[in-house]
Amino acid sequence: MSDSGQNVGGAATSKRKDARRNQQTLLDAAAAVFVTSGVEAPVRDIAAEAGVGMGTIYRHFPTRADLVIAVYRHQVEACAEAGPALLAAGPTPHAALGQWVRLFADFLVTKHGLAAAMQADNAGFEALHAYFLDRLLPVCTELLDAAVAAGEIGSDLTAYQLMRGIGNLCIGAETDSRYDARRMVDVLIAGLHQPR
Repeated sequence: MSDSGQNVGGAATSKRKDARRNQQTLLDAAAAVFVTSGVEAPVRDIAAEAGVGMGTIYRHFPTRADLVIAVYRHQVEACAEAGPALLAAGPTPHAALGQWVRLFADFLVTKHGLAAAMQADNAGFEALHAYFLDRLLPVCTELLDAAVAAGEIGSDLTAYQLMRGIGNLCIGAETDSRYDARRMVDVLIAGLHQPR
């Protein structure tokens, strides 16, 4: 009897892992579509990108706002997890900071449609913004501190100032084909570097 209990438990765990993996795939696909087409992109485009039926998306995310919020949280987590990994693997702290800032900028371009998707849910938007700051400010601080300690950048910039500046550089990038926010972010990061 204990063998069958273990099999049932193992099958349930496997199904949960599959469901999480499928949801991650769906969120990655939605984020990719949002970058190219905005948060109002048709659900069928997201389903096609994810390789699932539209019913699967609606089963996980009954409203567009639910999907946009889930993508937002998914991207915040990916950005938060990337910081320490880039710092550990990067050739220098400044290079890791640059890679992270590019990920952050890509995330911001996706995020700009969030307010419209949430419409009148001010409290929900504020809670997401607090979550965003709680998760990402410490990561940016760690990367900046490492670059300062390595003598690669000056110490007069805070993580909040850098993130706010990057946010301002990303405004309008999704609606103006002549503007390349990522290029401007690269200029900003290059300008921080202090040659030895």
